[in-house]
Amino acid sequence: MPDGLRADTVGPVDVAAVAFPGNRFNGDVAPALRELQDSGTVRILDLTFVSKGADGSTAVVELEDAGLADAFDRVAVREFDLLSAEDLNSVAESLPAESSALVVVWENTWAARLTAALRGSGGQVALLERIPRDTVVAAIESLEEE
Repeated sequence: MPDGLRADTVGPVDVAAVAFPGNRFNGDVAPALRELQDSGTVRILDLTFVSKGADGSTAVVELEDAGLADAFDRVAVREFDLLSAEDLNSVAESLPAESSALVVVWENTWAARLTAALRGSGGQVALLERIPRDTVVAAIESLEEE
């Protein structure tokens, strides 16, 4: 089990699959993830790459570039395996041909104290939704026009 991860104190856990059409992926994501983890904002629980070939074949991908592999190994300290092979295959199958995706699971450690307090007070999440970036940008731009 990852260090410090306990059922009674765990923060909310999210998963994201970030697609890279044409397999255009670089290692810029690893330092950003590591910074979030080192600051205590998140704890990376699982991190995997999947791909879809030109012929439609899918695969869980090992990073071939040693530098990228090393960078991401330092982000995900221990694998927690919240994602099944079926989950990863589903993500890979949803990709367009000749593309890949980073699938990352993280605990929102910044919210652990709040969620523990909410649970302790008998609170239950009634709605949780992420507002799309384009909507937020449009709202900011409309404020700037005033």
